[in-house]
Amino acid sequence: MRVEPDAGQSVRERAALARMTCSVLARADLVATPHEATHPAVVETAHLAQRVLHKDPPDAQRLAALGRLLDHARADIADPPAELPWPVDLVAPRAHLDRSVARALKAIPKPKGHEDGDGAEPARTSTTVAWRAQDTETWHATTVLLAAAWPEANAELREILVQIALLHGAAIDGFTDFSVHGAVFVRRDRLEPGADGLPGPVRLAEALVHEGTHTRCNAASVADEPFLRPAEGDGPLVATPLRADPRPLTGLFQQAVVLARSVLLYRRVLDTGTGVGGNAGTGAGGTRATAAIRARLEQLERSATQAAGTLVEHRHALTDHGLAVLDQVAPVVEATRVRG
Repeated sequence: MRVEPDAGQSVRERAALARMTCSVLARADLVATPHEATHPAVVETAHLAQRVLHKDPPDAQRLAALGRLLDHARADIADPPAELPWPVDLVAPRAHLDRSVARALKAIPKPKGHEDGDGAEPARTSTTVAWRAQDTETWHATTVLLAAAWPEANAELREILVQIALLHGAAIDGFTDFSVHGAVFVRRDRLEPGADGLPGPVRLAEALVHEGTHTRCNAASVADEPFLRPAEGDGPLVATPLRADPRPLTGLFQQAVVLARSVLLYRRVLDTGTGVGGNAGTGAGGTRATAAIRARLEQLERSATQAAGTLVEHRHALTDHGLAVLDQVAPVVEATRVRG
């Protein structure tokens, strides 16, 4: 795993995870091909199988239910249309995705003042929704932007993303879930222009780089050497730029890599003039979009500097793999200081 995208390494990690998925399913007397084992619904079945197999002896009814779940997942697998720029499923709501969203909602900290259940908690919802024609158009524009501004990231995302699910509701901006590895979730309004003038394709490109980086980190930490050394219990909780609640070091580590890659994305968008329609900075719309891109870059640079600084304070907790990645984050942050 490196800060710079690597499609070839992504393929090797994906193959390693597929072998692990097939192995777990085989222990439950279930069979999946390596191709099927990369599908998020099949990955979820393997995670559920691990829980069933943990019991001694495993529950026969639950084993039979796993077989039915795998059959259902396999029936949903289809090759994306050949004309798509990426071989990814712009997926409609599915049961495995809805279960993932339910888990994510449970993990959201309650608002301050509602920790003990006192008072009426504000409604916070998020549900999967179908792609609309305008959403697909924005996605196509985003793939063009990424191919022009950052071909390496474009190539990596083509390899690691199996399904992109859209969310409606204010509770979640986006997330990944290792239980449905290969799927990423993005709030649908992030495909639309921002109030600050940030174009929809640029916002979606950031979201895909962000969630794709989490996907890579999750895969690399399992298929390769972990990033963090074993710690007693859950280890320390630390402040991070992207979450209001204290997070474990693994969350901080992933945020540092996510932010470094997001900074690199925006620098490339500015350098290549992509993302604003025509030549960057020409016309009122282009000028406003360019200003919004610069402002977003500066915000991301501040967050990346904060994340890297906190991570350096805990570098003793990193493995050699983690230290190597941190050393790649450092030049991104250093370039920020030079620009500042």
